[in-house]
Amino acid sequence: MKVQVQTLDQEAAGDLELADKVFALPTRGDVLARVVNWQLAKRCWGTHKSKGRGEMQGSTRKLYRQKGTGNARMGNARTPQRRAGGKAHGPVVHGHAHDLTKKFRRLGLKTALSTKAAEGRLIVLDQAKLEDCKTKVLKAKFDALGWNSVLVIDGSELDEGFARAARNIPLVDLLPQQGANVRDILRRDILVLTRDAVAALEARLK
Repeated sequence: MKVQVQTLDQEAAGDLELADKVFALPTRGDVLARVVNWQLAKRCWGTHKSKGRGEMQGSTRKLYRQKGTGNARMGNARTPQRRAGGKAHGPVVHGHAHDLTKKFRRLGLKTALSTKAAEGRLIVLDQAKLEDCKTKVLKAKFDALGWNSVLVIDGSELDEGFARAARNIPLVDLLPQQGANVRDILRRDILVLTRDAVAALEARLK
């Protein structure tokens, strides 16, 4: 698949051939959903906790004798039935993360890239750099290009001036190629890849 490379000044910078094995796969919502759920599950802290009867303060003595009082039989004051007792089967600290094979994660990333390409929302940029590294200048360039919600993926390292200029623009995210992931790709309307990012992603996913 051949695409045109452009600059931030809307000038043509040649053509680039994209690998079909990475950028031309069919769109599969089930694959994307599983990978996004896997990403979100890893972010859950799982720190919710309630005390059981063994963790409550108080004596373990039986409150009163079993028979002869006219009351219902009762154990100690920590039982879940009592107001100050522990909670039965309450939440405990645990992680929500689950496993997903490396092969399936690669498939999810390739599917996300292919989906953006199929929708016409994949832009290949010559390089993500600015001579005048100011937020106002970069915002004007993005507005001229019609990029209101955009994810820019560069090579192994981000240009420091470009990253500093972009960090205060709403709905604009920057990532190095090793940080490319399905959720960030899908949550922005436009996906912008530099030449270095395309080369690195193809080498990583082929």
